Amino acid sequence: MKILYYDCFAGISGDMNLGALIDLGVDAEYLKEELSKLNIEGFHLEVKQDQRRGITGTKADVIIENPDNEKHRHLRHVEEIVNGSTLSDTVKSNALKIFRLIAEAEAKVHHIDIQKVHFHEVGALDSIADIVGAAICLDALKVDKVMASPIQLGGGTVKCAHGVMPVPAPATALIVEGLPVKTGLVNHEATTPTGAAILAAMVDEFTTQLDLPIVKTAYGIGNRDAEVANVLRVYLLEGQVSDSDVETVEAVLLESNIDDMNPEHYDFMLNELFEEGASDAWLTPIIMKKGRPSVTLSVLCKPELVEAMKQIIFIQSTSLGIRENRILKHLLYREEIAVEIPLGTVRVKQSFYQGRLLKSKPENDDCKRLARENGLSIRDVEKMVINQLEA
Repeated sequence: MKILYYDCFAGISGDMNLGALIDLGVDAEYLKEELSKLNIEGFHLEVKQDQRRGITGTKADVIIENPDNEKHRHLRHVEEIVNGSTLSDTVKSNALKIFRLIAEAEAKVHHIDIQKVHFHEVGALDSIADIVGAAICLDALKVDKVMASPIQLGGGTVKCAHGVMPVPAPATALIVEGLPVKTGLVNHEATTPTGAAILAAMVDEFTTQLDLPIVKTAYGIGNRDAEVANVLRVYLLEGQVSDSDVETVEAVLLESNIDDMNPEHYDFMLNELFEEGASDAWLTPIIMKKGRPSVTLSVLCKPELVEAMKQIIFIQSTSLGIRENRILKHLLYREEIAVEIPLGTVRVKQSFYQGRLLKSKPENDDCKRLARENGLSIRDVEKMVINQLEA
């Protein structure tokens, strides 16, 4: 098993992330070649060795060749650039996931529709290169899991397009909601919105516990020469997963019996719960007192999402009360791989137990998309994926 671990003791930015992943082993020339697939001109990537407080690492800078030609872009412009490129589907998907996190945060800060968000720094070429570059590098490393430490946000104030703001900037504060953070180590912005969004989108688990051997340590160099080394440290961990490795996590099960709600409204409520981060949500038919047909609404979520889930249930249903139970979930080790078939790329989720592959499940959304595009059944696409896996 191969794990990428972000040690964000001094924060993270887009350029620090690129430097760290190049320092870890991503070929800089490969990254430049992949970035050229965006088919946009006006920037180039400079990579060099640098040092902060005695720590040597890699400095990656996206150089804008003519700042006067820079454009401010909306989300749809960025989506057109990414979707119109010849990058892999996995890279496109991950890059857009990062962009959308930032767009959602900006839309919420300014109380506007997401498509009306006017990207400033994030719509500039250097930030597009930082975010797409992050997706390229993570794909190139081929790790099974991405983990991270609590995120150092910094302190003081930061100057941005809308003026001087407290640290963390409003968008950053929204992006890291629900994630473990630290503040005050330095009196400047340690984590940028781009850095925060990369972690929020790509990290599978935040922890301070490392259970596998560190096989390589690397550093991405930041722009500041502060008292605390302005670097992003990353580790590559590698080793065998224990035969009995089953992850145990705490979760919360919320339940409510409902007997007087319009059935047409359940779909909207369930979608709201999933969009807010519910791990699962379902309806179970039951018979209540006096023989009344009813349903039990069940919602499974992380402990930190309980209040958000309760709010949706109370607002979107006719429930007058909610039962709350703390439970433990025992999860098999899982990983996601990308499988190339003649029709395109399909993500496949694989689960393991006692060191043995139990099953492989093609991602239904990918199969549906390829089936629709090629006039086939989903079964046909799934069979092609399974045949490729067994080849």
